[in-house]
Amino acid sequence: TNWLVLKYTDTEITVDSQGTDYEEFKSKFQDDERAFGYVRLITGDEMSKRSKFALITWIGKSVKPLQKARVSTDKAFVKDVLRVFAIEASVDDVSDITESKIREAVVKAGGANYGTGN
Repeated sequence: TNWLVLKYTDTEITVDSQGTDYEEFKSKFQDDERAFGYVRLITGDEMSKRSKFALITWIGKSVKPLQKARVSTDKAFVKDVLRVFAIEASVDDVSDITESKIREAVVKAGGANYGTGN
């Protein structure tokens, strides 16, 4: 598994889905939903490969204001479970969670790259 998505079921946050295909991951975020995504990316250079994680907080553009407000409180509970991540992103547009954008943010957060350039 390279990713999982947590969504609201009434008042609880539960695992909605998991998988390996990044395009499928992106398809899980809808305009009328609140969700949390957790994705693993392999970063590094030819000398050293590392698994890095990103935590994505999704608040769709059609989510009601009261539901939006609750997400910030609920995110603390999610972070109690998903503690390891290189970056955290709050988004409301699927174009902001392309694999290349998330990978770029993870690499930037990771600091120096000591590859040989090959």
